[in-house]
Amino acid sequence: MNYVKAMMSASVAALLLNAPGALAQQPESITVAWYGGNWGEAFQACVATPFTEKTGIKVVPEIGTSTTTLSKLQQQSAAPTIDVAYLDGGISELADKAGVLAAIDLAKLPNSANLSKAAAYRNGDKVYAVSGGYYSLGLTYNTKEITEAPTSWEALWDKDHAGAVTIPSPSNSGGVPFVFFVNQMLGGTSADLSPAFKKLKELDAGLYFDSSGAASNAFQSGEVAIGAHFNVGAWALADAGAPIGFVVPKEGVWATDARLHMVNGSKKADAAAQFVDTALSADSALCLAKRLYLGPAVTNVELTPEISRKLPWGEKGSVSDLKLFDWNEVNAKRAQITETWNREIAR
Repeated sequence: MNYVKAMMSASVAALLLNAPGALAQQPESITVAWYGGNWGEAFQACVATPFTEKTGIKVVPEIGTSTTTLSKLQQQSAAPTIDVAYLDGGISELADKAGVLAAIDLAKLPNSANLSKAAAYRNGDKVYAVSGGYYSLGLTYNTKEITEAPTSWEALWDKDHAGAVTIPSPSNSGGVPFVFFVNQMLGGTSADLSPAFKKLKELDAGLYFDSSGAASNAFQSGEVAIGAHFNVGAWALADAGAPIGFVVPKEGVWATDARLHMVNGSKKADAAAQFVDTALSADSALCLAKRLYLGPAVTNVELTPEISRKLPWGEKGSVSDLKLFDWNEVNAKRAQITETWNREIAR
């Protein structure tokens, strides 16, 4: 009799331990790689804190740029300590090719039902990333120096702004695709980028910025009056009281997104999936739209007019108006563009 009871107790214990969501299987924490500054603060407030409140699992941030995070994922591929990684478009594709990303099963993420079709990134049948929100590189200007909002990218070449213009260098995540964008604007093709470089050589720039922070500082100090800057950084300056405006010119804007990835080999895959699902919630998307002006990648978010006008596509646009390039095509030209830039533009 005691033997039977013991066997029954053991069976019950085994069932409890193997039950979905059993406490014994719930990790105390997960590590999430994300960016620094106001981006990291927003991810903490909008995604990590709600996730912890819901699950009891703490989030340990791993701060770094996308390229730094990719290097870490490659270095620790045999025994990863990062469970979820935010990476920019472009670096996301490189991470997939490096084999450091796990497949994301959308069927296990209830909030993915509201995810825009184009916001799930696939390599064959594998979903290797989902969008956490879009941002764009638009036309930013000093409203005291330029009292009428520019309507075209051609304003960068206006002689009145000579020496007070900024655009991203290839060291910045927006630099290489901006060359693609200018080339497309001039009617060029990816096979021939000479129209863009010819045009950029004519630009009298005061700064080629390597980081978005450097661009913000240049606008804030008055070193530059007009240039290509991210909507996130431009509106952060304006919200802080700086005389800064941001517009989507008639030729449009180049854009990309901050993507979420589950790390291949993570021992906390279930918790990582829960974190990604939280990031895809309407509440998280709305919070990021308020704090960073990221354009939501999910369709069930209600935005106020004040927030809407600061999103990457501008006051009257939508995600369909963004210029979203094929990153595999861009990455294939990255070395060539950087070499040509260093030879013909940098000085």
